[in-house]
Amino acid sequence: MTETRKLLIVEDDLGLQRQLRWAYDGYEVIVAGDRSSAIEALRLHEPAVVTLDLGLPPDPDGTSEGFAVLAEILSLKPDTKVIVASGHGARESALKAIADGAWDFYRKPIDIDALGLIVARAFHVHDLEAENRRLAANGAVPALGGLITAAPEMAKVMRTIERVAPADVSVMLLGASGTGKELLARGLHETSRRSRGAFVAINCAAIPETLLESELFGHEKGAFTGAVKTTEGKIEQAHGGTLFLDEIGDVPLPLQVKLLRFLQERVIERIGGRKPIAVDTRIVCATHRDIDAMVADGSFREDLYYRLAEIVVRIPSLAERPGDAALLARHFVTKYARTMNPGVTGLSPEARAAIDAHDWPGNVRELENRMKRAVIMADGKLVTAPDLDLAAADNAPINLRAVREAADRTAIRHALARADGNISHTARLLGVSRPTLYDLLKSYDLHA
Repeated sequence: MTETRKLLIVEDDLGLQRQLRWAYDGYEVIVAGDRSSAIEALRLHEPAVVTLDLGLPPDPDGTSEGFAVLAEILSLKPDTKVIVASGHGARESALKAIADGAWDFYRKPIDIDALGLIVARAFHVHDLEAENRRLAANGAVPALGGLITAAPEMAKVMRTIERVAPADVSVMLLGASGTGKELLARGLHETSRRSRGAFVAINCAAIPETLLESELFGHEKGAFTGAVKTTEGKIEQAHGGTLFLDEIGDVPLPLQVKLLRFLQERVIERIGGRKPIAVDTRIVCATHRDIDAMVADGSFREDLYYRLAEIVVRIPSLAERPGDAALLARHFVTKYARTMNPGVTGLSPEARAAIDAHDWPGNVRELENRMKRAVIMADGKLVTAPDLDLAAADNAPINLRAVREAADRTAIRHALARADGNISHTARLLGVSRPTLYDLLKSYDLHA
């Protein structure tokens, strides 16, 4: 039986207390009205998420007491996700709260539905971080090389990779540049029976055509000018393990023939050699090209394609992974702040909005480079929108109904994926009742 998630609501308004308790019936809700009762509840129940009104007695018209509670919560339980709310100088309060360690901010008057999405997302991120800590404590390696995602689209890809990893078949990864193809290939290797063998990667587009054959198949001493010793190729080096051929679409036709022979017979011959060498190597390949079109126009051999593409996995772009840009941005800020600018602790609300609005045509690689630069350029505790140097998005939807419906659809699909279609679990994740969830599914034509 799944343990009910604990949500602590720190709010001195009795009417709002009752409203929030009713709205979040999918959680075990604990309510506190002041600092002492909030800290007592924190120690007793250890909630994963806290919603905190900054205007608490004895300073209900200010924020001093709320910030004191925030500091004490994070001192006692640093992994707690604290969502602060205030109507007092909202922008300044938001910046200060996030700089002090709050996970998110919401301005009063509270929109129950919107706050519910923030709460559900906070629980999800808390779960991810807890699982990573558990794996680290056990000395285990996170699935698929530690790939970070909260998007159902990417979770589906990861489940596919985990499912095919034990089967000794060739896998082709299709996706735009920067989507994490090599990371997924490495994760496939690490979760396969070949994990104790070598993982060897080669970018076929980065090596001149005249050298690529030697890189793949190796050469004997004296095979050509400069071949002063016998050298194993990448295929041989990956014996017992996995060879990752990145940008397989750039392999020239003559070499495609030799690669096909290896896949059919599982033997190679080095350049200048006459002795066939048996090699037990699993092939995982990737390309950002339209491989189907290349097969159709004859620039890629159809028989080789079918040998390489026993399993085809299509990787979504970052723009197709709702919420992942912000999640990855937080990760990269933490990663680079340690060594490049230790004073940086997070992202400003404007920076997060700019990240969400950007299309990220270069995908995760572009995002990582942008965040690395932003951490270096940041003057204060928070990375700001100007630090990111992103062009302002002028095509973002501004119709409130459209924005809310899009957010609802994304959150519901995300929760359904996490709950494997279980309605009760999904309702708890979203913080709504089962009847409300059924109404939403019907309204948005979604299915469990």
